[in-house]
Amino acid sequence: MKFQPNSAFLFTLAGLVILFVIAQSIFFLVRAYRRGKSLGIETAQMRKTIVSTAVFTLAPAVSILLGVITLSKFLGLPLPWLRLSVIGAITYELPAATSTANALHISLSETITDPKVYTAICWVMTLGIFPGLIWVPLFIKKIQGGLLKIKNKDSKWGDIFMTAMFLGMISAFLGMVFSDIRIGLKGWIPIFVLLFSALLMGICGILIKKCGWKWLENYALPISMLGAMIFAAVITPMIGG
Repeated sequence: MKFQPNSAFLFTLAGLVILFVIAQSIFFLVRAYRRGKSLGIETAQMRKTIVSTAVFTLAPAVSILLGVITLSKFLGLPLPWLRLSVIGAITYELPAATSTANALHISLSETITDPKVYTAICWVMTLGIFPGLIWVPLFIKKIQGGLLKIKNKDSKWGDIFMTAMFLGMISAFLGMVFSDIRIGLKGWIPIFVLLFSALLMGICGILIKKCGWKWLENYALPISMLGAMIFAAVITPMIGG
């Protein structure tokens, strides 16, 4: 029997987990609403907060949807749907899947039907992000305490330290972008897409700061992602990638 990454069984498993997470969200929403009532907060104010929060989650959800669509091309829909709906992020899931496929010499241009490859990708994606579930509850207080000490001692050095950590994290993903530059102009396509995405994000940042478009803060990431995807779709055939 041929393995199908879009099988009903996988959809059922993913759906059960997501339903459990949704049930948790509803449970804590009800608890928070009741707690607000007990504190004397007006019902209209709480409803307004709930509605505004729900609206502002739509913009980040666009980025997640784009990630699901991107990963579903070769992993099917259930796994990306599960990963990005619960704990994953496209900035991690895609490099993890791509690195595993490259190590196994598998092309991601079509849906994976080899169960061994699919399982390997699942394990890498899971084990790679699992330590965060342990480190955060165990060490977050110590980490935050250390960062606060640095910032309180020297605020400028604290900002430099945080920026350096962020750039270090970003640099870890740049290896994939520059990995194929030796094969010619085709290998530069990811770099062109990266630069175009950065340009769009920079324009959004200027509009937010200079024009006061605060509402754009929640849409900057989806705009840069969508724009970069459209740019990639246009430039790839032109270059011959």
